[in-house]
Formats: sequence, C-alpha cells, structure tokens
Amino acid sequence: MSHDEEDPPELRGYVPDDNRPLRHPATLRVMRIVIVLGVIGLIVPSIVLTVGLQTRTASAICAYAVAGAPLDADPVARFEVFGPAGPSWYCYAREFGGRETLIGSLGLIPG
Repeated sequence: MSHDEEDPPELRGYVPDDNRPLRHPATLRVMRIVIVLGVIGLIVPSIVLTVGLQTRTASAICAYAVAGAPLDADPVARFEVFGPAGPSWYCYAREFGGRETLIGSLGLIPG
C-alpha cells in the first residue's frame, strides 16, 4: 500500500507549495482587536456590577450595625486591603467631629 492510498480522497495529490499565511496580516490584526474588545466588553461590566452590589450590601449591613450601636453616628462602609483583619469590608461609625469607631469586619464578600 503506497502513501497516496493512505490519504483521504480529498487530499490525494495535494502538495502544499507555498508558505503563505491563510489570511492577510491586516485581517488577523482586525480579528485580534475585535476579540480583545469582545472579552473586555464581557468582563468589565461584570466587575462593575459585582463591585456595586458589594458596596450596596456592605452599606446596608453597616447601617444596620451602627443603628444597633449606642452611638449617635453615621455608618461608613469601605473596603480596605490593609485593614486590621486583612483585606475586607469594614464598618465604621463616624461621629460628629469626624472620629471613626470600628464596628467590625464585614468579610471579603459582605453578606
């Protein structure tokens, strides 16, 4: 059995003779740009929505915690990378003079 008989009928006699790319370089560049923009278009809105949801959740939990504390203060919830318990959302009670009292850590994902 020869080598030609092992090939499928569509490829018998086909000999690639040039080393040209299948697509024009400008087409490849446009395809890469479109793919990168598509991936960014999928990821960025997800990140924005997730951060917004966590901010609203942390603010609501902090408001509830400060309302139960014996302080007359405004609730402040913020994310701190280098906080007392590591990266987490923290709840503070801000008093009239600007002094903040740590109420507690709300965790990395408040809930």
